[in-house]
Amino acid sequence: MKNELCIVLDFGGQYNQLIARRVRECGVYCEVHSYKTPIEKIKDMNPKALIFTGGPNSVYDENSPHITKEIFELGLPILGICYGCQLMAYTLGGEVSSAPVSEYGKTNTFYDINSLLFKGLSTENTSWMSHTDYISKLPKGFESIAHTDNCPVGAMQNINKKLYGIQFHPEVNHTVDGSKMLHNFLYNVCGFKGDWTMSDYAKTAIQQIRDKVGNGKVLLGLSGGVDSSVAAALLSKAVGNQLTCIFVDHGFMRKNEGDEVEQAFANWNINFVRVDAKPQFMAKMNGVSDPETKRKIIGEEFIRVFEQEAKKIGTVDFLVQGTIYPDVIESGLGDSAVIKSHHNVGGLPDYVDFKEIIEPLRMLFKDEVRQLGIELGLSSVLVWRQPFPGPGLAIRIIGEITDEKLETLQDADYIFREEIAKAGLDKDINQYFAVLTNMRSVGVMGDGRTYDYTLALRGVTTTDFMTADFAKIPYEVLEKVSARIINEVKNVNRVVYDVTTKPPATIEWE
Repeated sequence: MKNELCIVLDFGGQYNQLIARRVRECGVYCEVHSYKTPIEKIKDMNPKALIFTGGPNSVYDENSPHITKEIFELGLPILGICYGCQLMAYTLGGEVSSAPVSEYGKTNTFYDINSLLFKGLSTENTSWMSHTDYISKLPKGFESIAHTDNCPVGAMQNINKKLYGIQFHPEVNHTVDGSKMLHNFLYNVCGFKGDWTMSDYAKTAIQQIRDKVGNGKVLLGLSGGVDSSVAAALLSKAVGNQLTCIFVDHGFMRKNEGDEVEQAFANWNINFVRVDAKPQFMAKMNGVSDPETKRKIIGEEFIRVFEQEAKKIGTVDFLVQGTIYPDVIESGLGDSAVIKSHHNVGGLPDYVDFKEIIEPLRMLFKDEVRQLGIELGLSSVLVWRQPFPGPGLAIRIIGEITDEKLETLQDADYIFREEIAKAGLDKDINQYFAVLTNMRSVGVMGDGRTYDYTLALRGVTTTDFMTADFAKIPYEVLEKVSARIINEVKNVNRVVYDVTTKPPATIEWE
């Protein structure tokens, strides 16, 4: 890609990906790199601007992340956010001290709208603060352009050198007009043209894949999730029936989903192979109740089934993986958390004979992957599919898995999703599903006593899945869902709704 580039240098901030996403939403291509990236490498990448992220450290601590002063001499516009703002001030001769009053959360902030950074905004609004330290003395050549009651330097600028710092977090939704501030920096300060669109990306990616693959054979493990489905659509547009997609149906998908995936690709120019592997997966699950053991068994068996089918094809030239940019960031910056074990069903197949790997989505965020799917004409059923763990319903059945429990959960989950859609809430709730607990309780149905399973419903709203709030589903919708499940689904006599946020809970139960 030959787009104009903005580089986000990560100093350990929890919002590093979110900053990059916001920049791309402004139509500017952006990559996240470690603050340890050598100056020469940054020069070679030829960015038009830099953004420093926040971080949990104090800049005056000896072991905190620092950066050479030389980076400020490259002539590039730089925006420092939170820790990045303090680091800019500290490195350039200012002073950073422990604040008399820490600021966390929504904070009333006053802006100098004569600054290019705040052009067109209100002089007073809410920002999201998260700091214990503050800039107690500005570096030479800087002036304060925002403040709060407790923070004299809520933002700062050196107009001549195009250096800007913001103490709060413009990338989070809690900061009113935060995205406009980033837009102002990118366009008013840096002069970006805004050449990052999914339409252009699709055309370029298709041509690049054609050039790379030539007449070669391509293999893709299709899970039916958003990433692998969009990757399949992209490869289909690029190389047509040179692509073989192996869809391993392990039997733990939601009701009718296997058929939906197959139908979605029925008219695409690819070789589509669906493997009904439920019997062997269920056999492996016999007597297993530990969730991590379930994940490992399913991941291993998935690879084995994929290998068996791949061997029937013979030698392939390229293996496609649906890696997306958050996976790259989390794996490559060194200080990040390990990706959850169920996010990817397994590693690379050990025995499939292929020459090279293609990862056509590795520079895209999830929302961009969905945009690309729409651009390519992929079925909305797949484009807007909710996040779904690799082991599927196997980790939404607490305890041992049986055919009866699997059917019970599929039916109940289907009713929940159907009623959410009927109520018009499916676009407002980011993820919603049912969990079959292994707890039984007494109930009364008709004139008889029952002793059946308790089913839990889970719905969350979130912007990044790092934190989540439980969805405020109207009581009348929950009432209808509960009544339908009790009346239509076997083995359930009690329905509960999970009202726990993340943290302390996770979104999934197992």
